[in-house]
Amino acid sequence: MNKKTAVYDESTFRVLKGLEPVRERPGMYTRTDSPMHIIQEVIDNAADEALAGFAKNIHVILHGDGSVTVADDGRGIPVGTHPEEQVPVVVLAFTRLHAGGKFDKTSGQAAYAFSGGLHGVGVAVTNALSTRVEVEVRRDGRIHNVVFSENGEKVSELETGESCGRQSGTRVRAWPDAKYFDSPKLPVAELERLLRSKAVLLPGLTVTLEAEQGGAAKIWRYPLGLQGYLEEAGAGVDVVSAVYTGEKFASADDETFAEGEGAAWAIGWFAEPVCAESYVNLIPTALGGTHESGLRAGIFEAVKSFIEHHALLPRGIKLQQEDVCGRMSFILSARILDPQFQGQVKEKLNSREAVKLVSTMIRDPIEIWLNNHVDAGKAIAQLAIRQAEARLRTAQKVEKKKSSGVAVLPGKLSDCESETIGENELFLVEGDSAGGSAKMARSKETQAILPLRGKVLNAFEVDADRLFANAEIHDIAVALGVDPHPADAPDSVLDRLRYGKAIIMSDADVDGAHIQTLLLTLFYRHFPRLIEHGHVYVAMPPLYRVDVPAQGKKRPAKRLYALDEGELEAIRDRLKKEGVNPEAVEIGRFKGLGEMNPEQLRETTMDPATRRVLPVILREGADEETRKMFTLLMAKGEAAGRRGWMEEKGNEVEADV
Repeated sequence: MNKKTAVYDESTFRVLKGLEPVRERPGMYTRTDSPMHIIQEVIDNAADEALAGFAKNIHVILHGDGSVTVADDGRGIPVGTHPEEQVPVVVLAFTRLHAGGKFDKTSGQAAYAFSGGLHGVGVAVTNALSTRVEVEVRRDGRIHNVVFSENGEKVSELETGESCGRQSGTRVRAWPDAKYFDSPKLPVAELERLLRSKAVLLPGLTVTLEAEQGGAAKIWRYPLGLQGYLEEAGAGVDVVSAVYTGEKFASADDETFAEGEGAAWAIGWFAEPVCAESYVNLIPTALGGTHESGLRAGIFEAVKSFIEHHALLPRGIKLQQEDVCGRMSFILSARILDPQFQGQVKEKLNSREAVKLVSTMIRDPIEIWLNNHVDAGKAIAQLAIRQAEARLRTAQKVEKKKSSGVAVLPGKLSDCESETIGENELFLVEGDSAGGSAKMARSKETQAILPLRGKVLNAFEVDADRLFANAEIHDIAVALGVDPHPADAPDSVLDRLRYGKAIIMSDADVDGAHIQTLLLTLFYRHFPRLIEHGHVYVAMPPLYRVDVPAQGKKRPAKRLYALDEGELEAIRDRLKKEGVNPEAVEIGRFKGLGEMNPEQLRETTMDPATRRVLPVILREGADEETRKMFTLLMAKGEAAGRRGWMEEKGNEVEADV
């Protein structure tokens, strides 16, 4: 960059309006591998009408020109003029981010009390990333049509046409713009799973998938709902216990949860797991989340209580959650008034309240079921006990390996009690202060803490035989039980590994990012098999704490956390839509991990049910690209290259300084 010619004045600032932010950064709003998610947004809106009790049919058509039609027989999107914006509501829905009928979450009586749509950017993103969108609404006895073209830039007049009698519903046809996606084709298998799940979760709903290019239409309808689906999945597999289905939702006088919140479930134990699927307000959560954690916690407590009541546990055996739930198959459908997802594609639920909600709703019903079906309960108990005995035998073998070693563990390491490698975690924590908080916040059973003083040595160009001259690297290697090794080393170099996860935990600022980079360089250069086998993770502590005051009995006070400025702004926007007074909301900024008290650190960064950690993986086929990037960033002789790279890419950095 020529410093003399670079312009930095008022003219360099851009204000992105309307749907332009989506087109500029589509990856922030949706998946870009295929148009699947922008079509799913339309399907989810139709499913929300069914969830609200107004739609009985959803019909999806794959057209030969690459467009997709989604039709439902719900109430139809409102077409009247919005009182404030003076624009038809159907036009607002497709052209404005953060505009929708799903923000009113103050009670269970809103238009969509329970919906998957939360961010208010759903079909607006569909419109922004499609060359054309046609919408037909049947409502109030008339057919209404509007067309959006040029990626949502051009909007036709809303036309009211012929009578439709008593029919109602919405039909949306979208032409995804191929330039925004790696592949313009929809993954049909994934689409079928999504549509089938809607039928499973809504008994009585008929879902149809039709392709113009031929083949019979596929129709899904499950009168028995979750039970029928789980039994179908387990057909041909030996059954340990009969499938148990149930549901429980909060009543109007519930003082803890909002009316209607709760869960429905189907649970079964088979010779091998056949199904593990979860949903929140009909949205499939492929990566699980806090509602699944609540399910496992509630079932574990119920089964453990049953085992203790019937005195089934042998002496010396201590049950763990995985013993009970490891062979369990389940379908969980949670209803949550205000769900918080990880990312716009909603693959994982982050709502911390969901752990308590689901565990509370399921614990008593399943304990009652176990005691009413004692034979099934004992079969489940024996399966769990056998799992616990197998785990203990494995741990004893690992202990023999440990005792044969000569390395002395670092004195500053606070080790965990468990000897099951798969569930043990080592947190590499920046600073003694944060290390002290982490020790109090951890689960002593499975979590170990190793505080690191200062910044670790840049090990990119350090020979392996000189690494242990650095005390911090020496302690990391000894604590892990793994010696430095080359990329082509055999898997046996991990034979003495003491933890299933090594989690880098540093402050959410520039210095913390630097420490992360140094540790990742160490693992990439000298412990590559740890990364290859998925043992290295990075914790994502929040930068901001948001305290929201109570709003009556139905809305108790709550604490939210924001990873960065973007999440903070999204939380502010959502709270404003919920009617929370902005002046009543307290926002605090963490200066570092050491400033968090143990409860906050546990909730945001260490508890597996509520934390955010990112796995460190090497992208397939990107070995050479990764090596070049590490060389550019970490090699001593690349200072000039780094300077040029920063001048070229510096404007893309979003860092807290």
